[in-house]
Amino acid sequence: MADAAPIKPQQKKFDRRIIDGPLPAAVWMLAWPTMLQNIIGGLQGVVDHAMVGHYVGLNANAAIGVSLQLFILVIVFVASVFSGMGVMVARFAGAGDVEAVNRTVYQAFLTAVFIAVGVLAPIGYFSAPWLLSMINAAPEVQREALPYIRTMFVSSIGMLIFFMMSGALRAAGDVKTTLRMGIAMTSMNIVLNIVLIGGAGPIPALGTFGAALGTAISGILTAAGFMWLLFSGKLVIRFSRAMAFGPDWAIIRELFRFGLPTGFQGIAMNLAGLLMLRFIGGLEYSAEAQAAYAVGYTELFSLITWTSVGLMGATAAVAGQNLGAGQPDRTAQSAAVAARIGLKVAAVVGLAFLLVPRVLLGAFALTEGVGFELGRQLLAYLAVSGFFVTVALTYTGGLQGTGDTKSPLYISIASQVIVPVGWCLAFTMTRGLTAPDIWLAIVLGHATRAALSVLRFRQGKWREIKVPALKTAAP
Repeated sequence: MADAAPIKPQQKKFDRRIIDGPLPAAVWMLAWPTMLQNIIGGLQGVVDHAMVGHYVGLNANAAIGVSLQLFILVIVFVASVFSGMGVMVARFAGAGDVEAVNRTVYQAFLTAVFIAVGVLAPIGYFSAPWLLSMINAAPEVQREALPYIRTMFVSSIGMLIFFMMSGALRAAGDVKTTLRMGIAMTSMNIVLNIVLIGGAGPIPALGTFGAALGTAISGILTAAGFMWLLFSGKLVIRFSRAMAFGPDWAIIRELFRFGLPTGFQGIAMNLAGLLMLRFIGGLEYSAEAQAAYAVGYTELFSLITWTSVGLMGATAAVAGQNLGAGQPDRTAQSAAVAARIGLKVAAVVGLAFLLVPRVLLGAFALTEGVGFELGRQLLAYLAVSGFFVTVALTYTGGLQGTGDTKSPLYISIASQVIVPVGWCLAFTMTRGLTAPDIWLAIVLGHATRAALSVLRFRQGKWREIKVPALKTAAP
C-alpha cells in the first residue's frame, strides 16, 4: 500500500473585521501592534545613541545620526518595492484572493534580495566615504561613521526582509506576528549592543562599530525566522518550494508602478534631510548642532513618528482592503479616524518636550553646554511640529494604501524640499543662517505637508485607481 501524501499545513485566513466591522475598531486593531512595534523597535536607536554617547562621546552620536540619514536615503529606494507590494496585497486580501497575495509577496521578496545583495551592498560599501564627505560631516564624525555605515550596507538584507514581511503582513491584516518578531529582533539587538558597544568579558569595546554589528546580527537572525514561518503555513501569507526562482515580470511591473513613486518620495525627503544636515554642518557649533539634531529629531521626535508611522500603515491597510472589497466610503473615513488617534499622542509627547527637556536630552549625555541648549531649543519647535507630522502621515497612508503613490511624492517635494531648503537658503544668502532658522524650517515643511495631504485625499481621485488581476496561477 502506497504511503499517504503529506498533508500541507493550512494557511491562515484573512481577518474580515477590517472590511466588515466598525471602522475605528479596524483601524485601532491594525494600529496598536504596529505602534507598539515601532516604539519597541525604536529602542534600538535609543540604546545605540545613549550607549555610544556615554562610552564614546558626542562625535559618536553625530556619526550614528548622519549614517542613518545616508543609509535610509539609499535603502528607501529598495523598500519602495514593498510599498507597491502593500497596495496589491491589501487589494487582493480585501477581495479574498489568497493565491494573488502569496505570489505578490514572493515576487517582492525575490526582487528585494537581488537588489540588496547585488546592488546595494557593494555600491554602499565603496561609496560610503564619498557620502559622508557630501554631507559636510566633521572629520572626527566621519571616522566614527565609516565602519558603522559600511556594516549597515553590507548586512542590509536582514533589515529589508523584516521591512518586507512587516508591510506584507500588515497589508494582509496580520500585525501581531510582526509585533512578536519585532520584539524578538529588538531584544536581540539591545543585548548585542550592550555587549558589543561597551565590551564584556573577552569581547572588546567596539564603540560605534559595535552598534552596527548588533543591528546586523539581529536583523539577519530575524529574517531567517520569517523565512521559516513563510514556508511553515503558519501565516496569512505562504511560500512554497514549488514556487519558481524566475521573475514574474507582470507582477514586478506592478510592484514598481505603485512602488517607485514612494521610493522617489523617500529619496526626496531624505535628500532634504541631508541638505539640512549640510546646513547644520555650516553652523558655528556644527558638531554640537549635529548631535542635537541626531538626538532631538532622529531619536526623541520618533516618540511621535513611531506612532504616526504605525497609524500610516494601519490606514493604508484599511483603506486598501476596503477599496478592494468595493467599499470606498469606508476608505474615505479611515484617514480621519487614524489622525484623531495620532493627534492625542502628539499632544502628550509635545508637552513632555516642553516640560522636561533636560531629562530627555540627559538620556543621551546632552546635559550641558551648547549641545544641550540647541537640543532644548529644537524640542520646543518639534512640540508644535508633531501635530502636523501625525496628520500628514495618516493621510499619506490613506493615499498610498489606495494606490495613489504619486501625490505623496509631489507633496513631499514641495513640503520637505522646496519649503525648508528654500527657507534656509534665503537666510544663508542674506543675514546668515542660525540654528533657530533651521528648526523653524522643519516646522514649516511639516505644516505644508499636512495641509496638502489632507486636501489631496479629500479630492477622492484614488477611487478611480485600479489594480489588475493576476491572470495565471502560481507554478
